[in-house]
Amino acid sequence: MSSRSKMTPLELRASIGLSGIFGLRLLGMFVILPVFAIYAEHLPGGDNLTLVGLAIGAYGLTQALLQIPFGWWSDRYGRKPVVYIGLVIFAVGSFVAALAPNIYMVIFGRMLQGAGAISAAVIAMTADLTREDQRAKAMAMIGSTIGVAFALSLVASPWLNSLIGVPGIFALTGVLALGAMLVMWRVIPDAPQVPPAPGRALKDFWHVLTDPQLARLNWGIFALHAVLMALFIVVPFGLRDVGLPVGSHWQVYLPVMLGSFVLMMPAVLQAGNPVLLRRWFIVSIAILLIAHLALPWLQGSVWLLSLFLLAFFSPFNALEAMLPTLTTRLAPAHAKGTAIGLYSTIQFFGTFLGASAGGVLYKNWGAGAVIGFDVVLLAIWLILALGMRVPPVKNA
Repeated sequence: MSSRSKMTPLELRASIGLSGIFGLRLLGMFVILPVFAIYAEHLPGGDNLTLVGLAIGAYGLTQALLQIPFGWWSDRYGRKPVVYIGLVIFAVGSFVAALAPNIYMVIFGRMLQGAGAISAAVIAMTADLTREDQRAKAMAMIGSTIGVAFALSLVASPWLNSLIGVPGIFALTGVLALGAMLVMWRVIPDAPQVPPAPGRALKDFWHVLTDPQLARLNWGIFALHAVLMALFIVVPFGLRDVGLPVGSHWQVYLPVMLGSFVLMMPAVLQAGNPVLLRRWFIVSIAILLIAHLALPWLQGSVWLLSLFLLAFFSPFNALEAMLPTLTTRLAPAHAKGTAIGLYSTIQFFGTFLGASAGGVLYKNWGAGAVIGFDVVLLAIWLILALGMRVPPVKNA
């Protein structure tokens, strides 16, 4: 096996460490979701479901607003300082939410959590520390943490709630953020960077905003996360309606996630070839679209819904790896953080819009309207992806 066909020890160390940082933070975000609404009923102001929804969504909103500034600062002042600052802000927000006496302080704590917007800096740092022909593997590790953290949160959340309660879970997320700082300090090597020239910030931002190839990828991450959040308005009710108690939903999610990680591997392992990467990218979007078109006929049993979820999460996880890989490959070297900042901002707006639109559509018109919403987003994405250009890798 050629040395160029596998990661170097430094690349592997950086990829595992940065995936751990991403995972610790995502676990802190996801683990609160299955139990928060019930806990909020006992808080002053928590009987207002609009405020409860705001408490859940405030994290994504501040993430969206601050990804671009954090990405640019990481280009300007270095990745590690920005990540440290973001993790401190996230930890402070977690402890504020843990001590909150009412729903309003929980909202403030969640906004602070989201203000630690380090996703762009972490992904840009991954790109800095890996060669282009190995970057898809590194991004796959980070992308997979979303599914792992989500699955683990579904299993751990009820148990943690009974053990330490929701305030304890919030405090635990703060501790996890501090643990992520330790990983950054002890495990992650310093990243080589190409600092932006003075006065280039607006020019770099305009360049990444108007680049047609980056725009295709930005629509993709927007659609992918909007579809994910809207879908999870429908799926939990679907599983409950076919007789699976809410406390047992993890029995579906966990094996589906594990199976999807296995099925995504061919796409990730062949991502170094630009022709195969483009092919897998388009096929993955098409599978998502076909699965949604079939969903109305897959809601009759736990097994059929599990099949749909497997067909959803396998391409989802592959696309989570390919999208940042392509973004960092297409972005100018001195503006990777800016490009990923824009990418992450649009991702979190997709999260916020998908959850909001999914709730409104499901409440007023049912699951079919949510599925239709997802189908439109995916169909547009598939059309845009057909015009995508994949540059060849530059072996280091």
